[in-house]
Amino acid sequence: MTTQTTDIPPAEPSERRSWLREHSELGVCALLLVLGVLVLTDALTMDVDIAQRGPVGPKTVPLVVGAGLLVIAALLAVDVLRGGRGQAEGGEDIDLSEPADWRTVLLLAGVFLGSAVLIEPLGFPVAGALLFWGAAFALGSRRIDRDPLIAAGLSLVTYVVFNNLLGVPLPGGPLMGVL
Repeated sequence: MTTQTTDIPPAEPSERRSWLREHSELGVCALLLVLGVLVLTDALTMDVDIAQRGPVGPKTVPLVVGAGLLVIAALLAVDVLRGGRGQAEGGEDIDLSEPADWRTVLLLAGVFLGSAVLIEPLGFPVAGALLFWGAAFALGSRRIDRDPLIAAGLSLVTYVVFNNLLGVPLPGGPLMGVL
């Protein structure tokens, strides 16, 4: 009795690239999977005070969100492997022939990172005002007389609501004694 082996030639690199392009949505599945595992790991290792009020504690929402991310990642992966494809952008306000506006994206990223760096030394009211004003500027508003006032008011209202009404402590910075 002789055994016959069939040698299957390895897939060509172009065939692999073609398969990956056809199933590029699997990258989104991988991202959702990683985020779900990260959220669940963080939620399960969270220290919870025994004297919490009620049956719903601080772990509940992260556990639900993490489990939801894992379920969505699995369902999306199954859909993609069965041949499902995302539909191309077709919005009426989108001109797909125009390039991305990287200037606005980079300005927004810089404003966001700047406010993250400044929140501790300056406090939330000042850093938040800079964030709101910078975001308005990056998105095209050039009203120098109005935008800083709206940003300062919005930042102060946000600080008071979170710090005083909701009990979420935010850094006050130099304005801590004033507010």
